[in-house]
Amino acid sequence: MAVAAVLVGTATPAMAVSNKTISNSHGKMTFIDDGDMFQVCDTKADGHGMTGELVQVYPDGSNKVRLTVTDGGDSNCGKKGYNVGNQFNELYEMWLAWNGGGATVKSERFNE
Repeated sequence: MAVAAVLVGTATPAMAVSNKTISNSHGKMTFIDDGDMFQVCDTKADGHGMTGELVQVYPDGSNKVRLTVTDGGDSNCGKKGYNVGNQFNELYEMWLAWNGGGATVKSERFNE
């Protein structure tokens, strides 16, 4: 019986994602699982633009920016790739900020 409980506990990785999007009133950031692409779109023509970051969060609470994607001033979204890991200790957050100020939107922690 103990073996069955362990298998159930490890069979569903709670933080694994496919595609994920966070947004605010000025734009959005999307993780596209197929190809490990990150896209940032400025949805307001206000002259400020958007900045999205992929941040690796470590068990001790520290973090490191692994990727920065910006968008603003054109009709296309900014897009870059980064291979998100799937190891237990590899946890990431997406951070999205409007370059005109205000609070940063953060995703829940995830990996593949």
